[in-house]
Order: sequence, then structure tokens, then C-alpha cells
Amino acid sequence: MGNSYAGQLKSARFEEALHNSIEASLRCSSVVPRPIFSQLYLDPDQHPFSPADVKPKVEDLDKDLVHRYTQNGSLDFSNNLTVNEMEDDEDDEEMSDSNSPPIPYSQKPAPEGSCTTDGFCQAGKDLRLVSLCMEQIDIPAGFLLVGAKSPNLPEHILVCAVDKRFLPDDHGKNALLGFSGNCIGCGERGFRYFTEFSNHINLKLTTQPKKQKHLKYYLVRSSQGVLSKGPLICWKECRSRQSSATCHSIKPNASVSSTVTPENGTTNGYKSGFIQTDAANGNTSQGGKSSTPSSAQARPGNYPLSPRPSYASGDQATMFTSGPPKKRHRGWYPGSPVPQPGSVVPVPTVRPLSRTESLLSAPVPQTPLTGILQPRPIPAGETVIVPENLLSNSGIRPVILIGYGTLPYFYGNVGDIVVSPLLVNCYKIPQLDNKDMEQLGLTGSQLLSVENMILLTIQYLVRLGQHQSRALAESMLTTSEFLKEISYELITGKVSFLASHFKTTSLGDDLDKLLEKMQQRRGDSVVTPFNGDLHEYVSPQEAAAMIPTQNLDIDNETFQIYQPQLTVARKLLSQVCAIADSGSQSLDLGHFSKVDFIIIVPRSEVLVQQTLQRIRQSGVLVDLGLEENGAAYQRAEKYVVRLDNEIQAKFEVFMRRVRQNPYTLFVLVHDNCHVELTSVISGSLSHGEPSHGLADRVINCREVLEAFNLLVLQVSSFPYTLQTQQSRISSSNEVHWIQLDSTEDMSCEGKLYFGLNEYSKSLQWGITSPLLRCDETFEKMVNTLLERYPRLHSMVVRCYLLIQQYSEALMALTTMASLRDHSTPETLSIMDDLISSPGKTKSGRGHMLIIRVPSVQLAMLAKERLQEVRDKLGLQYRFEIILGNPASEVSVATHFVARLKTWRGNEPEEWIPRTYQDLEGLPCIVILTGKDPLGETFPRSLKYCDLRLIDSSYLTRTALEQEVGLACCYVSKEVIRGSTVALDLSGKEQERAAVSENDSDELLIDLERPQSNSSAITGTSGSIVENGVSSSSTVDKSQKQPLTPGFRSPANSTGPEEGVSAGTAGAGETLKQESDSLGPQMASSTTSKPSSSSSSSSSGPRALPWPAGPVQGCRSLHATLPPIVILSKAAYSLLGSQRGGKLPSSASLLPHADVAWVSSLRPLLHKDMGSEEQSLYYRQWTAARQHHADYSNQPDPGSGTRACHPRRLLLTGPPQVGKTGSYLQFLRILFRMLIRLLEVDVYDEGEINTDHSESSGASQSEGEPWPDIESFSKMPFDISVHDPKYSLMSLVYTEKQAGVKQEAIKESRAEEPRKRETVSMMLTKYAAYNTFHHCEQCHHYMDFTSAAQVSDSTLHAFTFSSSMLGEEVQLYFIIPKSKESHFVFSKQGKHLESMRLPLVSDKNLNAVKSPIFTPSSGRHEHGLLNLFHAMEGISHLHLLVVKEYEMPLYRKYWPNHIMLVLPGTFNNAGVGAARFLIKELSYHNLELERNRLEELGVRRQCVWPFIVVMDDSCVLWNMHSAQEQTSQPMEGVSSKNVSLKSVLQHIEATPKIIHYAILGIQKWSSKLAAQSLRVPFSRCHVHDFILLNIDLTQNVQYDFNRYFCEDVDFNLRTNSSGLLICRFNNFSLMKKHIQVGGQRDFIIKPKIMVSESLAPILPLQYVCAPDSEHTLLAAPAQFLLEKFLQHASYKLFPKAIRNFKSPVLAVDCYLNIGPEVAICYISSRPHSSNVNCEGVFFSGLLLYLCDSFVGADLLKKFKFLKGATLCVICQDRSSLRQTIVRLELEDEWQFRLRDEFQTANSSDDKPLYFLTGRHV
Repeated sequence: MGNSYAGQLKSARFEEALHNSIEASLRCSSVVPRPIFSQLYLDPDQHPFSPADVKPKVEDLDKDLVHRYTQNGSLDFSNNLTVNEMEDDEDDEEMSDSNSPPIPYSQKPAPEGSCTTDGFCQAGKDLRLVSLCMEQIDIPAGFLLVGAKSPNLPEHILVCAVDKRFLPDDHGKNALLGFSGNCIGCGERGFRYFTEFSNHINLKLTTQPKKQKHLKYYLVRSSQGVLSKGPLICWKECRSRQSSATCHSIKPNASVSSTVTPENGTTNGYKSGFIQTDAANGNTSQGGKSSTPSSAQARPGNYPLSPRPSYASGDQATMFTSGPPKKRHRGWYPGSPVPQPGSVVPVPTVRPLSRTESLLSAPVPQTPLTGILQPRPIPAGETVIVPENLLSNSGIRPVILIGYGTLPYFYGNVGDIVVSPLLVNCYKIPQLDNKDMEQLGLTGSQLLSVENMILLTIQYLVRLGQHQSRALAESMLTTSEFLKEISYELITGKVSFLASHFKTTSLGDDLDKLLEKMQQRRGDSVVTPFNGDLHEYVSPQEAAAMIPTQNLDIDNETFQIYQPQLTVARKLLSQVCAIADSGSQSLDLGHFSKVDFIIIVPRSEVLVQQTLQRIRQSGVLVDLGLEENGAAYQRAEKYVVRLDNEIQAKFEVFMRRVRQNPYTLFVLVHDNCHVELTSVISGSLSHGEPSHGLADRVINCREVLEAFNLLVLQVSSFPYTLQTQQSRISSSNEVHWIQLDSTEDMSCEGKLYFGLNEYSKSLQWGITSPLLRCDETFEKMVNTLLERYPRLHSMVVRCYLLIQQYSEALMALTTMASLRDHSTPETLSIMDDLISSPGKTKSGRGHMLIIRVPSVQLAMLAKERLQEVRDKLGLQYRFEIILGNPASEVSVATHFVARLKTWRGNEPEEWIPRTYQDLEGLPCIVILTGKDPLGETFPRSLKYCDLRLIDSSYLTRTALEQEVGLACCYVSKEVIRGSTVALDLSGKEQERAAVSENDSDELLIDLERPQSNSSAITGTSGSIVENGVSSSSTVDKSQKQPLTPGFRSPANSTGPEEGVSAGTAGAGETLKQESDSLGPQMASSTTSKPSSSSSSSSSGPRALPWPAGPVQGCRSLHATLPPIVILSKAAYSLLGSQRGGKLPSSASLLPHADVAWVSSLRPLLHKDMGSEEQSLYYRQWTAARQHHADYSNQPDPGSGTRACHPRRLLLTGPPQVGKTGSYLQFLRILFRMLIRLLEVDVYDEGEINTDHSESSGASQSEGEPWPDIESFSKMPFDISVHDPKYSLMSLVYTEKQAGVKQEAIKESRAEEPRKRETVSMMLTKYAAYNTFHHCEQCHHYMDFTSAAQVSDSTLHAFTFSSSMLGEEVQLYFIIPKSKESHFVFSKQGKHLESMRLPLVSDKNLNAVKSPIFTPSSGRHEHGLLNLFHAMEGISHLHLLVVKEYEMPLYRKYWPNHIMLVLPGTFNNAGVGAARFLIKELSYHNLELERNRLEELGVRRQCVWPFIVVMDDSCVLWNMHSAQEQTSQPMEGVSSKNVSLKSVLQHIEATPKIIHYAILGIQKWSSKLAAQSLRVPFSRCHVHDFILLNIDLTQNVQYDFNRYFCEDVDFNLRTNSSGLLICRFNNFSLMKKHIQVGGQRDFIIKPKIMVSESLAPILPLQYVCAPDSEHTLLAAPAQFLLEKFLQHASYKLFPKAIRNFKSPVLAVDCYLNIGPEVAICYISSRPHSSNVNCEGVFFSGLLLYLCDSFVGADLLKKFKFLKGATLCVICQDRSSLRQTIVRLELEDEWQFRLRDEFQTANSSDDKPLYFLTGRHV
């Protein structure tokens, strides 16, 4: 129990008190007995405890209890019933039968056309024994022929065939409950109810049909074969005066069948059948007869244990149950038990516990009991008779809860009882170890035994009293069942007594006559529709013609997505991305280029229209490119489907679209998915429920589960039924609405969400008009009526009362003031507000009241009745009454439609309201019916939500919360803010309070009438002023300023987000009010007297004023208030009892009727649990019931895991929070993301250093496909670098720069942006892709199949000698099996000899000749290495060049690619090394191939000498042509996307190609000018994508040390060697902006880290004086040098800064020494072509690792400025000194010791050394 006093009881005292308490509870009729605990702890005469009593353990308590009842471990009661008592018992029974009048029974009329003749069945076949005595009658095995007596044919016996299991044995015992029989006349079989059978055989009974009364005789065949009357059927127990006597068999066939099928039988879904075994029938070795043991003295004291528990002694247990109940007690008689049988086979239902064990150690049967039970062996006397008139006397069916031990045997009218295992199942607690107990916060000593728990439960149940027991019974029915029950009560006329009760008013007048009288008195006129009193009448024609003022503030049509919706849409999107990235291969987003969707909603016409409206307003169909702008409105309908019988056809059309469009990603949105989530299988068994299993059939069908291009998004406010142990949605795929706690958050532009929690919390605001209410007066009336009509469902009673309440309130407010005291104040104030508010304004706007009536029949009744009262009172133009039936559309009278149209302004003629939101401002009552509310949104004018009918049938969390969910909405921020400050208004708040003057007529009605019987209605006098609250008046539209300067507009004192400004008037002045509205602080106390504004009482209770119209300011926001909700007492006690935390008390209920708790012992939901934690809780502690759609998703028996559908998501958020807008936005951003996946960010930068004044290609004519070698070779080389990526590099000096103004250059270079410009481009079918792209065509190119694993690639060493490196180089090739054809292997097949090269003369359109090399680093995922589409799928040789340490990653992602792995020594090298090795290897391979092919007779020059070297970021290729006149944005340029294949094939077809050293194409830019295209070929630098002639460039090398500018350096070397570089200008290359990997900078860190937090190291610290104490760095020496030079131009070459006429002379190298310096490149090689340097004075000299070609003579040719500087860079200190000497530098340059530097490396890392000097 966990009670700290538990140990202070004497165990005996506890038991005694408990049993006495239960007995008193059972016996008492009026006074509720004192609870057990108050008896124990609060008794005045409590005995003092002895020290021994202080803390006995609970186990001892249990032991003691057992010891009191048992000796030798078995409980022994014996029979002390005397014979006289038994006689009395029998007499009692006889007497009660004769004295009670027979129950009137009306037999169901026979079906039309059937026979009704006595003695014949309804099929017209004769059943009389006289007719059938000679017939041969075939009966099934196990059936007997019996005779039935008809009251109309006393002389005849009717022949029937009855299953003998349902007939008694010789002792009048052991007849199964229920009935099973066949008609032997027509042969119809399987009658399961005797009532049904008696109708069929035309017994025409006037009393309740009972098999015991009407089946009289066994029928036997004589030796002649004649069927005749046999012995009587012994229905009553054969008793004898001697207790040992037995009854002899008089039954023709006394053998008892050993197997009996269970009978499912009673109404309302209860099952009361039992499975019996032989032992249960007492068939022991003694032939079914049992001997009686000797009597032992019974222990005195009455203990009403029913059934009594059984206790174990060793392995045996003896069973006891109570004797038959005495009629006079109407319950279990607490007297002595019946005799104990001699031999019983002990098979207890639940294994009895030994008393020392705690409850949890009990072994538990695997399967909990369900509706059908199997009692164990029962002694012969252990029977309980169900009295015949039990149901008629009590009016309800008693529920017998199985407890501890075995059940007694029931006979008699067993259909009138329900036997339920619910109680015993509660105690089926699995065994727990200490860890589990700890998790539950329990200790072993806190756990009670099963018996004690049951005793306590019984004690609780018997204290419930009559009303609660009725509630308990009603709550056991499912929603469908109780609606059927109500329907049955209405159809059969059971409600007629109740209906007649309500035919008179509370004053006793005949209601109909009264209404007629009122109608006659009124004549033809009706109450004025609006802008007038209830006593003003006009003619109907006048009423219909009245036109209200237009209301321009309606914002229905504007669809906005607010910040929370955006956030949640993004959460959904990121979850979809997470699925795609999970590696489960279940979703490939790169595959799709389009998004399509379908939304499935429950069966609600309004919900369909509402969803259509949202789709149309959001424009999502046009945004997704699904529909054209004009057609989207009409076409929206195909995207919303409701779950009705037509769904199958519509859904098949949708699935056909899914199949036919594999590149479209479809999203199936299942909105309100918690509704009707029953399985298809249970649906086929259900009783014609139209929507049973439909959702399951659609959502869980195989096609949906398997479609790779279909996402399922289930959306629900109450997702608990989807969060079970069998859930099909992974918990990681749940997306929860963001927490809405923060009042500061401008969540919806000044509106805040007001949901269930806010309603619960609002009760603590201390306002006179709470938002959540319980109508106590109504509840008292209901209780009185429920006692008077015990057989009707409470909802029927409540509904009839509610109709009367509203009817009388209408009459009281219009014509019969005397009825006011008979309406509850709540009902009266609601009706008063509803019918008076339209009268106050010219606009005629009013409020909406929802009355929730789940039963359609009751709702129709309510609508008819209220409409009749309204019309008779002449209010038909004042307010509308609408039946909100999910099955039908909204129907509104034409004059109200006209009014709505006027308010809305510009609606077309044929417009009619289709959703509840369309009814904004209409004064109306909506009677909302249907099993569940289905997510319909209500207008802001909804003011009252009447849920008084929602009572004990709604005791699951989903059922209750979705009812209150009707009222949830967004409200003006002031409501919540104001209410939170309300309890403590500071002076500051009071100063800010608005001041206003109100007409008494226009006061708002206080929302709660004072609880008094006075007839004054609030709202007609100053009652609100007494409460200290009034509404502020809205300024007339023409008045923008306050009327007097004395009262400042409160807008001045409020922040922008609070700026709901209301105009104020000076004292005595009155504003003409269009509508009531909120002041700036809705909850602050405002009064109608300006003078009292500062002293108004703020501590008193407050009323919330309700705005009837718009509020000025705050972006024309309407001040929206939460509706007022009126609950039944049961619902109020659950929802209104929140004390802190986020969850109302309803959270502790069973989450949904379709799920069950896994264990009754479980931790409670913590009050602060968020929705994610709640989900995990429900997934652990609930399981789907058998009829639930998820029930079939059981865990895999082997692994224990269950299948979650990988492409299924669940979006959960509170009701009306904006989930529809959110998922529509999700569709939009999902599409954008797919487009984004189909888009690529490419660099878009214009060329730099351009000078279009001179045309370098004048000799070339336009439009020629290839260059002419003769004229091309005469063109000068454009030495300037134009690639924009080099905008921050040193200029290359040209002769032209000698004449350029320095300032101009300086300015243009200063403007260069550091961030590179990109633009988004659509990927085309010719793009290169990274590893994220998958498609059918290229998957074989990308992935290896299971057959070809990684191991199928082979590793081959390839060695060659390099003159540059001066050593042998060993590279490794990784060659997949599929690519081996590109290589030549030795005869043994082991050794790699060469890579095959084609011939120059080869002409194959399905191949390119040049091998493609792509160096890549750090981009194993993001590098664009998939060239399948770019090459149009043709054969090509592609080699990835990777560093050794990165090889495993590249091999994992690109298993089908050939890898060229650089030696480990190059792991830290730059891009220069990769290009150097590619070129060296290719030349070596060219020589090998020439040698190989020469042997085959091919000339050496005929072997193809080109390779392609391209970056891993080349994405798209374009072809351009210049046009004279065009409207293209790229003026005069037409371009189209082409494949890499076509570019390469075109360039490879260049005439005399082998005479070109390098060929390339230009970089794409949106600024590509037609002028640049008029020069089809340029002789200039090429980058990033080149065809390299390795034969011609054999002696020109890449600098393998380089990290930057290696291509500029190589181009300059190539050009100076006199070789041709050609750029094709009619092709361009797009390069993707990839944010990872590539030529990235090293992170420069100290070699030895002293502390973690060091300041960043600056580039000037990358060098230091040799042998100094400088911090040494962990980075390659060359990298440090190049980085240092980029930033050190001011220090190294001060004379060169912005002095482009005097560049720095660089011999045999181009190095970037900063953007403000120009470099003049000179080659030292003989016969090289160099720039003309005549007359140039150089500002500096840069010598970098110079070789022997550089001599003193060469340098002496050049002139230097005075003060020019020198920088000599060498590999080591000694070579530095040698170089100085060899080049005779000391002759012209002055050196100092301190001018020697080294890169800041340790000596192990081989630092570079350099010396600086000054020109003398």
C-alpha cells in the first residue's frame, strides 16, 4: 500500500476492519459506511499499541490472516445450515415467484410473410409431437429431442432439438448458461438465444422466454419406434431432507459430454459463457456422484467472501464458494457455506500463494483472461441461482467481477448477469526484479497480496453507490456500443416515459399548447433580426430584407504560415532527410524531381471542405507545379479523399499515379489518423460499421508499404493509439509540435495558443467567469432524473433535460419571465448572450454556441425541438440552428447566407458556407453530432461550447480531450498576459488601464450569472462595473485621435506587440459603438468612471469581456478570446484538477479505447512530461487490442523487434494549433529541397584582367569548329591570368602594363570581393554527380552488386623512375574486375604492364580516347566523380588519384572506380604533386604502350598522347554560339547544356591535334559576353579541365612541391617553351561550389602544444631566424613558405607595392606574392620565348630553388631600381650559400646576417631557407 502507518496495525485488526467495512458497505442502503482507513486510524476508542505491534511486516500481516482462517494450511468451513433453513430458503423462493407480478413481455413481431400459427414454426412446418411421433428425425451428435409447452396449445407438445450441454443433469445441475438449439421443422440450425428460438417456433409468450419454464420433457422412442413424452427435465436442484441423500438419474442419457463450446451470448457485447471440463462437472471416478464429508463445527463470524479464496496445502488446494444468495438480501448472503465434497481434483484458476510470498513473486499465466472464462472443478452443491426477475427489479445487469479463487456455478436466468475478468486481470503483475521495482519507486514491503488488493477494491466498489455504478457500467461500453444502445432505446420506444415527462414545462403547463398560444399572440410578425430589442417585431419580408453593415475586417481568405508552423515544417523536412541519410536505403531523395500528395481525412464533409479551402488558399498546388493557376481551384478536389465506401476506387487511381511516376515523391497525409483505426479483419466481423477497417485497408496495404516513392505522414492531435508496443511508426520518426509555453514568444504574430492545459490553468486565475465550468444545478437535476429512469442511458436523460433547459431559457427570455427560475443560470446567460448580442449593433454579428450531442438521433431530436421553439417564438431571423452532422454539408437558411455574404463583401452570387469557419459572426447554435469530433475548425465567434452530455462514456484520454479540443484556438496575447498579471496588478499596470465610458445598453454580459434565483439577468445593469471590469469602446472608424488631450491613447504606453489600441472618450462624452472590443490590457481592471481609473479595485474577481468585433491597431488583429466550456461533473473533475505541471488529470486515463495497459503496475505519467516522453511512455506501457489496426504488427519471435515502416512519419500537436498549414508548408519546402537537390551552386564570376580593346583572335574567322594551326600559332600568348579564382593573386607582368595608370589598377583590385559569387543552376541529364545521386541508369556504375564485392578489386604496384625526383616511384593501382580490360597484364596475369592507349587514327563515336584523371582529396562523398551521365553512358577510362591515407574511404564510396594511389610520402603534399605524378606516370605509360604496339607494327607517333586532367568539382558543360540579335539575358549569346562526352569528342577531333601542348575551355559566367565568343579560340591560360599532350610537354614539369597556382606556373613554363596552349571559347565549364575538402588550408598548429587555448598564428610567424627560440609549427615547409609570401609583400618587396611598371623579376617560377605586386616571369631555358623587358626597372628579384640554367650572366642583363629587394629561396642552408656565390649576387646586392630566414619547421620537417638583400 505504501502507507507509512501500515506497520502500526495489528494484522488481525486490519483484516477484521476490512471485512466488517465491506460487509457494512454491502448491507447499508443509504448511509455511506466509513472507509476502512478512517475506522482503523481515527477510532476514538483506539487501543494503545503494544511495542510488539509497532511494525509487523505486510507479509506477517498476510500470514496472520491466513492462520486465522486455516489449520494445516487449508481453509475449513463446514455446513451449519439446518434442514429448516433450507426449507425456508425454498419457501422464500416459491413465495417470491408467486407474489411478484409477471414481467410484461412484448414479443417481437414475426417477419413479414412468415407463418404465425400455433404449433408451427415461422417457416410453416408442423412441430407438434402428434404429427411427428412416427417421423425419423436426424439430429446432430450431442443434441437431444425435448418437448416444449406453448401456453396457447396446452394439449400439445412441440418437438425441439437442443444441445444437451445446455440442459441440466440428474441433479438439476451443470446446465451451461444460454441456449443452443435447432428447429426440426424447417431444419434451421444454430439458434443461440432461447428468446429467438421461442419466436421462431411461435410460442407467443407473455413473459420473458426462459428455457427452464418452457422446455418441459425429454422425448424418448418406444420399442416400436414411436416418439413419446419422457421424464420431466429436472431444472430445479433435487433436494432431500437427508443431507447425504443423492438424486437418482431420471435422464435418458446421463452421460455428460466432455467438451463444451463456450457460449457468447448476452447483449451489449458482454460475454458470460464458460468452458467446462469433466472435472468441473464432478465426473470423478465415482460416476459423477459425490459423497458428503462429516460436518465439522463452523467458525463463528460472518465473512462475506464471494467467491471465497482458496489456499494451498502442499500441492493440494480445496475450493470453497458461497452458498446460493437469499432473495431477501438481494446479494451474496454472508452466511455459512454449503457442504464440502469428498473428492475434488484441485486445479485452481490462479495458483494460490503461499502466505510468505509477496504478490510479485507469483508466477503468472502467459495470457490474461478475456471475456470467456474457464472455471475449475466445483463441488456438486456449489451453485448460484440467478433470480428470474433480477433484471426487471434492478433495471441494470449486475457485473460479477472474478476475484480470487474459483467461480461458483451459475444457473437460472444467466443472461441477466455479466461475468468480467477485468478485476483479476488488473492483478496479473509480471515478476519484477529489484531493478524494475526501483524504476517504479517501490520496495517489496509496499506490495500487498492479491487477496488484500481485491478486498480493498471490493470495498471501494461497494462504496460507489448507485449513480457511480451506472457510470461504471456505461463506461465499459465502447463509443459504438453506447451509441447503438441509445439508438435502440429511441427506436424501441423505451424513452417514451421520459419524453412524456418533458412534454410539460417546469411550471406544469403543456409545452406545445403554450408555444401555440405564444405564436398566435405574435401573429405573422417576427422578432427583429438585429439592431433592435427582443420585443421589437417586424414582418418576415422586412426581416429577410434587412441588410447589415459590411464588415471589412474579416480575414478568412488570407492564408498565412506563422513561425511555429514553419519551424515544425522544417522539423518534418529534416526528419525526411534523416530517413534518407540513415543508410537503410529506404528513401533516395536524389531520385525525385517532383512532389505530389493526397490527404485522407475521416468521414466529415465539413473537414473535407475545410481541407480543400486550406489547399486553395495556400496555393500549394501551383507551388508544387501540380496544377495551372486557373485550374487549381477546381482541381483541388482530387487531392482530398475521405474514408468512406468510395475511397477504394479513388485510392486505386492515386496508387496508379504512384506506380506510373517513379521520379515523383508522393506524400500520403492521413489527417486525424487516430479516428477509426480498426483492423480490416475486425471490420469484416463488425456490425455494418461503415468506416471499420477502411483506414487500415488503405494505410497499411502492401502496395503503400512497398512503394519506394511514397511517404506516409500521419497527423493527429491525440496520437496515443498510434504509440503502442505494436506501433508501425518508429519513435524517431515522430515530429512533435514545438513547446508553446513561452508567453514572450510572438508565436503567431500577437496570438497565443490556448489549449487544454491553458483551460485547466485558467481555473487558478481567480476570475468570476471561469473559462471551464461545471453547471452544478444541471447536474443535480440530472441525478434526480437518473434515479427516476434507471433503465435509460444517462446521455438520453441528459439530452432531454438539456433540450428542455434551452427551450425554457428561450421562452423565459422572450415571453415567459416566470420560467427564469427554472432554467439553470448557466443556460440562461448563454441564451441571453446568444439572442441579445445581434440586437446591439447594425452589423448584426453575434456568437456561436456548440452543443455536443454524439448520438445522431438525439442530435436530430434536439435540432427539431429547438427549431420548433425558436420559430414559434418568432426568433427565426435572429439566430440559426445548424445540425453539424459529419455525413452532411452545412445547411444555412438563405436569409442568413445573404447576411454572411454581405459581411464578407466580394463573394460570388452562388457562394454558400461550406465550413464552420465560414459562419464567422453568425449568431447560431451548432448541434455537433457524430461519434468523435473530427478536427473541424470553428470561427472566432465561437463563444460557448456546451459539453454537458460528455459524461462517463468518455473515460479515455483521447475521447475526453478531443471533446474539449473543440474549443482550443489562438487567442489575443493580452488574454493570457493579462490573466497572468491579474492576480497582482501593480500600480504601473493600473496606470496603463484604459479609461472608457460605456452605455449601459452596450455593457458586455458577465459570463456567469450570480447563483441566485432573482430574475434579473446580468448584462442589463452595471453588474460588470461591480466586478471591476468593463470593455473599452472602439473608436468609430472616422475618429483616429482621442477626443480630449487629457486622456492619452493607451497605444502610446504599450509596446508594439501590445498595441491593441482602443480609443477613449472624455467624461460625459459617449462614443457611438460599432462593436465591443478589448482594451489594451484585457485583464487589467478598467471601470466606466474615468475618475476612478487609478484607484479601481484590482484585487476583486474579474470577468473576461467578449469582443463582438474587431480591435483597432495591431495589424488589424481581432482580439480573440477563448470560448467558454461547460462540462459535465465527471469531465470537470478530470480536466479541472490540474495542480502545476503540464498535464491535466485526464492524462492518467487509459489513452484510447483501442489500446490496453500492458501491466497494472506501472509508473505514473509525470506531470511535466512533454509529448516525446509521453510517446515513449505509451510505447512501453500500452498494447494494441485485437481489433486495432496495429495488432497484427507483433514483434518478431526470434529477434523481439517489430517492423516499423521506414517511410512513415507521425506529426503530433495540440488540437487546432495549425498542423494542416504546417504539413502544407512541409510539402512546399520538400519540393524546394528536391529542386535544390536537382540544383547546384556554381561559381558565377566574370573574367579578371580583361582588355577587350584588342582582339587577340583577329586572324580566326567566327564560327569555325576547330583552330587552324597555321594562323593559331602566329597569335601572341595572352600572359595575363583571367580566371576569377585568382583575383587575389599577383598580376603577371605584360608589356601592356607598362603604360597602365597605377591608380586605376589599384582601385579595381581593391573592389574585388573576398566571398566568391555563386548562382543556382538546375542539374541536367549531362551533369557529373557525387555519391548522393542514385538512379536506375547509373547504379551499376556506382554500386557493386552483392556478387561483386570490394575484394573483387585488385591492387597492382606500378614502378617507374623519375628524373625530376631522382629516384624510383612506386604507385598503386586499384582495379575493379570490370575495368581490367583497360590494362595489359603479363602472361601469367599477375603483373600490371601498362594501361591501354588508343591510336590517333581511331574513330569510335561510343568512346573518348583520352584517359581522365581526377585528383581528389577530402571529397570521398562530395566529389563529382560519377561521370556516367556526363559521358552519356559510353565507355571511358576514369582514374581517381587519391592519397594513400584516404584510399579506404574513396574505395568504400566508389567501389567501381579505378584508383591511382599516391605514395605515402605524398600524404601531406599539395595538388602540384598529384599533377606531377599523373604526368610522369602517363609519359612512362605512353612509352610502354609505344613499345608494346610497335611490336604489333604500329608507328610510335600513332599512339594517342593526350590525357584529361580535371578537377572533382566540374559539374556541367555548355556550348555557346554568338547571335546577332537575341533577347537572351546573355546579350547575343545562345547556350545549351552539352555532355562531357561531346566536348571531349569535339576537342579530340581537332585537326593536327598532336601539335598542341594543352587544350582547354573557358570558365562559365553569366557575364559571358558575345564579344569573347567572337574569338572562337584563344591562346591563353587554361585551368581546371585540360587535355594535356604528355609527349610534347615531356620536358615541362609541374612543380611537385606546390600547393597554390601550380597551373599558372605550368602554363607559363609551357608557353615559354614555345608550345601551343589553346582555349575553345565556344565551350564553357561550370564548377560547383563544394564547401568541403579539395585544396584546403592546413590548420597551422605548434609542433608541441603547450596549452590548448593559444592565439591564432599569423602568416608572418610562419618564418623565423635560423636556430632561434621561435615556436616551431606542424605544417609542411613549402605550405608555410607559400602562405608567408602571399602576406609578406610589404616586407619583402616594398618598392613593388602597387608599382606595376616595376614588377618583381621571377626566374623560372610564378609564386603568389600578394595582389598588390606584379611578377615578371622569365624562363632561363635557352631558346625560350619571354616577355620583352627592355627599359624595365625591376623592383625586386625572386629566385626560387633555381637550377643550373640560372647563371650570373643571365641576371646581369636586367636592371633594378635603387633600393630594390632580393629574395633567394633554397632547400637548405648550404645550398643557399652556394647559390649566392654561384650567381655572384654579392656584387650587386647587399646582405646582412639578420636577413637570413627559415620556415618555422623543426629540422626533421626539412625547413626551407631564404635570404633577403637590397640592391646597391
